[in-house]
Amino acid sequence: MTSRPAPPAAAKPPSALAEAARAALIAAGLFIPLVGLKTEGGPNGVTLIPRPLPVLLLVLLAAAGRLLVLGWGRWRAARQTASIRGTAWRLPALPIAPYLAPALIALALAAPLLLDRAKLDLGILILTYVMLGSGLNIVVGLAGLLDLGYVAFYAVGAYSFALLAQATGLGFWTLLPVSGLLAALWGMILGFPVLRLRGDYLAIVTLAFGEIIRVVLLNWVSLTGGPNGIAGIPRPTFFGHVFTPSGRVVFLYYVILALVLLTDAVSLRLRRLPLGRVWEALREDEIACRALGINITTTKLSAFAIGAFFGGLAGCFFATRQGFISPESFTFMESATVLAIVVLGGMGSPLGVALAAIVMIGLPEAFRALADYRMLIFGLALVTVMILRPRGLIAERRPSVVLSGKRQAIAAAHVAEGRG
Repeated sequence: MTSRPAPPAAAKPPSALAEAARAALIAAGLFIPLVGLKTEGGPNGVTLIPRPLPVLLLVLLAAAGRLLVLGWGRWRAARQTASIRGTAWRLPALPIAPYLAPALIALALAAPLLLDRAKLDLGILILTYVMLGSGLNIVVGLAGLLDLGYVAFYAVGAYSFALLAQATGLGFWTLLPVSGLLAALWGMILGFPVLRLRGDYLAIVTLAFGEIIRVVLLNWVSLTGGPNGIAGIPRPTFFGHVFTPSGRVVFLYYVILALVLLTDAVSLRLRRLPLGRVWEALREDEIACRALGINITTTKLSAFAIGAFFGGLAGCFFATRQGFISPESFTFMESATVLAIVVLGGMGSPLGVALAAIVMIGLPEAFRALADYRMLIFGLALVTVMILRPRGLIAERRPSVVLSGKRQAIAAAHVAEGRG
């Protein structure tokens, strides 16, 4: 009898030190030309000034970060194994979640009393992105429809208000719902061609829709002003009262705060209605929805229309706040930023959207003094959050309806198994 050859031994995974050294080499290759060399112009031409210390610090940070990531992964694996065996030690549950949202609302209401004008302007910008994220959260987080052209509805709302205000002389409060309804109409127009599309194909079509709207705004010079934009957009008033520049900032802050609270209240209410439960079912399995007799056409169109409505409201507010709009304000990067806010905050979580907007918009502004390194710090912060919270800052879900017993949160691990 001939003996069978022994199976080859499995290759051992590289050690943590080897992984850290590899990360350091990659970081050195990236940062030596980007950070290690600085150009300065002079009478004799451009000279290169080496900066070895920042490169060394970045390489050491990369190696230390790789070690921390490996240690975190091994600790989580050991903790999951101990949890299966029933020997894991858990931190006691702290009931802070029910008080977090009211605390943030109270802090937002008191912000004009605590912040100067520059920080209040930043707060208005953050709240604008919170509203955009809440609107996109209906489409992406609840209905599961990947929309990369959400900035188109933002632009439709802004240009609708600007053009109608100049043509009719109506004010902000009258045209605010009109701008939202026109954006909702365009949301339904977008929804019809993509009824049979899913996944990457849906993302490509919505991306093309956003670019079409931007190109139309850029080239229809007789209506939109083309690249010159539209100036002289009227400012909002309050029962005929015209605000001073400093008072207008405070008033605009409370207006966008009220719009954000309205958007979140409507989205939370919709999630508990039959329509919201149908959206969640569509997100989990479209084929099962069809088998159950759910009208996929109206479900998708309602998600696009309602999400676009809130995007139009945000665009109307943006136009009246700036007093000037142009196509350069509605590029694809705006859609990508809003989508990143939704994904980073946690799909379907209004509170997560608010926290992610603070991180995505407020963090780069907080490090503006570090002009050379603020985007690097911002990127490292995002990578850290996605490693520690891969399903978003607020990853748990609460069931919309329970048949009996107490409503309990569903953890992220169980959501990944289809229990959400």
